[in-house]
Amino acid sequence: MPDSLKRLHPLAWSVILSVSLLVCTQQAVAAKGPGGPEKVPAVKVVTLDQEPVPMRVELPGRTTPFLIAELRPQVSGIIQERLFDEGSEVEAGQVLYRIDPALYQAAVDLAEADLARAEAERHAARLKAERNAELVQRQVGSQQEFDDADAALRMAEAEVAAAQAVLAKARIDLGYTQVRSPISGRIGRSAVTVGALVTANQPQALATVQQLNPIYVDLTQSNTEVSRIRRELNLGPLHRQQTSFPVQLLLDDGVEYRHSGRLAFSEVTVDEQTGSITLRARFDNPEGELLPGMYVRAAMTLGQREQAMRVPHKAVTRDTRGRPQVMLVDEQNKVQLRPITTVQSMGSDWIVTEGLKPGDRIIVEGLQRARPGGEVKVEDPNAVTIKSPAGQE
Repeated sequence: MPDSLKRLHPLAWSVILSVSLLVCTQQAVAAKGPGGPEKVPAVKVVTLDQEPVPMRVELPGRTTPFLIAELRPQVSGIIQERLFDEGSEVEAGQVLYRIDPALYQAAVDLAEADLARAEAERHAARLKAERNAELVQRQVGSQQEFDDADAALRMAEAEVAAAQAVLAKARIDLGYTQVRSPISGRIGRSAVTVGALVTANQPQALATVQQLNPIYVDLTQSNTEVSRIRRELNLGPLHRQQTSFPVQLLLDDGVEYRHSGRLAFSEVTVDEQTGSITLRARFDNPEGELLPGMYVRAAMTLGQREQAMRVPHKAVTRDTRGRPQVMLVDEQNKVQLRPITTVQSMGSDWIVTEGLKPGDRIIVEGLQRARPGGEVKVEDPNAVTIKSPAGQE
């Protein structure tokens, strides 16, 4: 130790130690805050209120034609004419293609000639049978000759019937050389051109006609969710407000489609791979805005919950098993961790059916500073009550 420090008076040492102790004490007090041993964290809360809440679901889906027909030739031949513009509207029964009819016209002519010959032979057989019948009645002809003449007449009549059938088929085949549209709708591009050889019932379609007004939207929903909704509708928590379910459509760009639709039916089987059920909605499409294959989202209100509460998304956290929970402030300003049951998301809120009661104060800001069992300070004593806006679904 230096000699200068050794020569310090003992009173000086006492002053130095006192000052050091005072500085340490002030630093400790500053670290804990001026209000006491620990600073109470401040939080913001909302007060819950029970109210009727509409049950609204939003499902993904794709548009499908109301009717669709793939045109295939029913006879073979060379395409002579294409009688439509690709992408145009066609009517049911309109001729779209003409196949070379020469061979089929010849078959009709041949069948008509065969029918004429069969009718002539039948006429001759009838006259012969009538003569033999007269001779047998006069007992001057043999019974055998009469039986042979009667059998020949029957065979001639059968030949006429067969010739008539052949002629009918030949005329049908001739009619098939004109490929007609089975439905009214919009026709797509042609897969063949004039001069192409086509065969009867070939795998490749000549073109496709689709009826797009009205149009279907096929939606998918999990079987678990469908079963839960049906159970709630039957047991009472969810009340159906009308017999049919109106559907609103949101296009891929987020714009709401101008026409509302109706839920047409629900598939009776569950997809084994996805565990989902297909729902089909029907929409008017007079302007042709909806085209087959478009990705859309459909929103529909299935009923109304008479007793439910809305909790902001930012107030809900998840435990290690993914179950929802919230932190609420009790009457002593103590924090409680409460598990909840959510059934749907509506706007920026979760709809909660279990775990909370009206009047509970839910922490929405300051969650990172709050600890279960710890004390907090509510910044806004007059917390806002969560209610549904008027008319919101």
